[in-house]
Amino acid sequence: MSWTRTLPAALAVCVLLLTGSVGCGSGGTRDAGETDSPAPAGKVLDHTDDDGRHYREVAKKGAPEVGVEVQPDAARGGWDVRVKLARFTLSPSGTAQKAVAGRGVARLYVDGQQVADLRRPSYRIPAGYLPHGTHEVTVRLYADDTTVWAVEGRPVEATADVTASERSPAASAPASPSRPPSP
Repeated sequence: MSWTRTLPAALAVCVLLLTGSVGCGSGGTRDAGETDSPAPAGKVLDHTDDDGRHYREVAKKGAPEVGVEVQPDAARGGWDVRVKLARFTLSPSGTAQKAVAGRGVARLYVDGQQVADLRRPSYRIPAGYLPHGTHEVTVRLYADDTTVWAVEGRPVEATADVTASERSPAASAPASPSRPPSP
């Protein structure tokens, strides 16, 4: 056999081995307890959050993490919220309501009240939304089936304290163009 026929034969064997190993298995039947998800999506606990959503416990090692940063937007007023995620992907709108490890939505709360479901890592709290005083801005991670991701019985969340001060009268007055003095 010459090398020109050996190479195609070797490639054909490689293709058959690769496709054969993918196709091997139970022939379409499943063993009890087998799921579509390659990684388990945690264990649903009896414990719920204030809205009645069950916690979904995952191991600490490899668990999703979240951080939140809130900065005032001096140019437009309001507050810029930036969410920092580790081992977690925000799901796009229309995602099936199924818990998949490391995926879901970040829910934004201000002083315990839900403000928005975040599917992007940034959000803008409009000017005037936060009255004068100190406020708690919290971001909590949820699975796509609305269960709360939790580690050691506590929700995966981050909180930042924000202090809104009253705007000075000069800052709240609209800027007017300077006029030349009247004769």
